Amino acid sequence: MYVCICNGVTDREIREVAAAGCRTLAELTMRTGCGSTCGGCLEMAAQLLDDVHASRELPLPVLSHAA
Repeated sequence: MYVCICNGVTDREIREVAAAGCRTLAELTMRTGCGSTCGGCLEMAAQLLDDVHASRELPLPVLSHAA
């Protein structure tokens, strides 16, 4: 689905950029152009970034009990 219609940025592109290490909206805008025109997409773009990073930062309880 298109998140940023002004610049043609999709949710898939945002997830890929986030998985590649993008952490902030400013960096996302620099990499994709998302939010650089009207800014109406920034809330959804931020949510997508948060979702990607939340799913990647799972706790590892096994490691905490190893020491």
